[in-house]
Parts: sequence; structure tokens; C-alpha cells
Amino acid sequence: MDGAKPPAGGGKLELEEALLQIVQQHHHQSLRHRQQTERAKKDALRSAVRVADLLVDAVDGGVQELFVNEKRIELEARALLSTVARYRKQTDQWLAATSEINSVLKEIGDFENWMKIMDFDCKSVNAAICNIHQS
Repeated sequence: MDGAKPPAGGGKLELEEALLQIVQQHHHQSLRHRQQTERAKKDALRSAVRVADLLVDAVDGGVQELFVNEKRIELEARALLSTVARYRKQTDQWLAATSEINSVLKEIGDFENWMKIMDFDCKSVNAAICNIHQS
């Protein structure tokens, strides 16, 4: 730099050492960078697995709750169907009983009507007999 040339043999050796040192530094930095990259990759993978596990747990919890609710609804539906069947049977019995009562009432009405007709007929016969007897 002040214009003087370094000795021919010594400068080449220093240059090789400097280049060797640069290559070693580059190699060490490259290894550190690779290790940092691997650590970051492993951390990212662990984080992704954790997120996936949390999502699966959240979905599984919802699915499990839905499954429990579905089973409860099925049980309630079966109970409701048996109650409806019981009420249908009871309603059919009531309909049969009311139909029987209606038939009996109709028969009573028919009997009452027959009695009125018989009463009228008897009165007519009685009146005819009285008229014949008086004549």
C-alpha cells in the first residue's frame, strides 16, 4: 500500500491462510445456518402437529357431543313412539266404547219410539173398543 511489494513467497502463504480461514468461516456459518434451519423446521413441525392435535381435539369434542345428543334424541324418540302407540291403543278403546254407547243409546231411542208407537196403538185400540162398547 505504500508501494512496496510483499515478499513473493510470504504473501502467497498468507493469502492461502486467509482463503482457508474464509472457507472455514463460511463452512462454520453454513453449518450454523443449516442447524438453525433444521431447528426452525423441527419447531415449525412441532407447532403444526400441536395445531393439528388441537383442531382434532376440538372437532372430536364436537363430534362426541353430537353423538351423545343423537343417542339421547333416539332414546327420546323411541320413548315418544311407545307413548304414542299406548295413546293410540287407548284412543281406539275409547272410540270402541263410545261407539258401543252410541249403539246402546240408539237402541234405547228405538225402544222408546217403539213404546210410544205401542202406547199410541194401545190407546187407539182402547178408544175403538170403547166406541164399540158404547155403541
